[in-house]
Amino acid sequence: MRAATHTTYGPPSVLHIDDVPRPTPTGDQVLVAVEHSTVNRSDIAFRAGKPYLTRAFSGVRAPKHTITGSEFAGVVAEIGADVTEFNVGDRVFGANIRTYGAHAEFMTIPQGDAIAKVPDGISLAGAAAVPDGVVLALPYLRWADLGPQHRILVYGASGSIGTAAVQLAKHEFGAHVTAVCTADTLDLVRSLGADEVLDHRATDFTENGQTYDVVFDAVGKRTFRQCRRSLVPKGVYFNTDLGFLCQNPFIALVTSRLPIRRMAFPLPRYRKADIELAARMLAAGTYRPVVDRAYPLDEIVAANAFVETATKVGNVVIDVAG
Repeated sequence: MRAATHTTYGPPSVLHIDDVPRPTPTGDQVLVAVEHSTVNRSDIAFRAGKPYLTRAFSGVRAPKHTITGSEFAGVVAEIGADVTEFNVGDRVFGANIRTYGAHAEFMTIPQGDAIAKVPDGISLAGAAAVPDGVVLALPYLRWADLGPQHRILVYGASGSIGTAAVQLAKHEFGAHVTAVCTADTLDLVRSLGADEVLDHRATDFTENGQTYDVVFDAVGKRTFRQCRRSLVPKGVYFNTDLGFLCQNPFIALVTSRLPIRRMAFPLPRYRKADIELAARMLAAGTYRPVVDRAYPLDEIVAANAFVETATKVGNVVIDVAG
């Protein structure tokens, strides 16, 4: 089968399209014929080996898993002897953060991992663009115990995590959502459910006198020090990036003991229940995939290079099946 592989860390050019053996499912594993995948921030970090903390999971000197790609959507091609939740022919989507491998024509994943059935009426290309943003946004919103009585500001609301945070905060948790994004994405983000939208170049939310129960930096561009004044006395600031010298987890550890205005850094968990939640929202029409553009698998290097420009809106999809 064809797959995007890398044996060293580095820029997008370390990726190659190779012929590799097709995996065989065993036990509770599902073999997915991957039709679509994405390139997301996690994929970039694990390919580049930066920040270096990621190598504790991906391999210190070289990648432990040579096939890239975490998000996937496709059709079940074969099942292991112990699989009870899926059948051959089922349309499925999810995220394989355990072994990666979604930038390939076939991949295996245990049925209990982050995988669920794609609802009727949802395209596989759209489904592939959902899991990572949802999984990464949910821990922050849950940590804040977000509800209808809360006001949340999402900074970087037009990205993968940002578009997920806006839709989850509004449609799943019922909060009042203020979204900060670029001028050309204001209408898009408003259509996703944001109650208010701000052009980040025209308005500095840290200077406008408004306060929020939650400030959620979905792109890692601001700091706790900058955003602290925008929090209510018991408000919380979240940042999805490790920060300069991986400072954010340490700032969160220190400020978590403060009685007012603190930062938190909950770690994401790629859970089946979260993908099933995404499936329910897709089926109900309360979650909409956002896709910037698509590349064929042969252009995986160009797709990685574009994602590294940090200008994508929503998600970048990889057409694996062609």
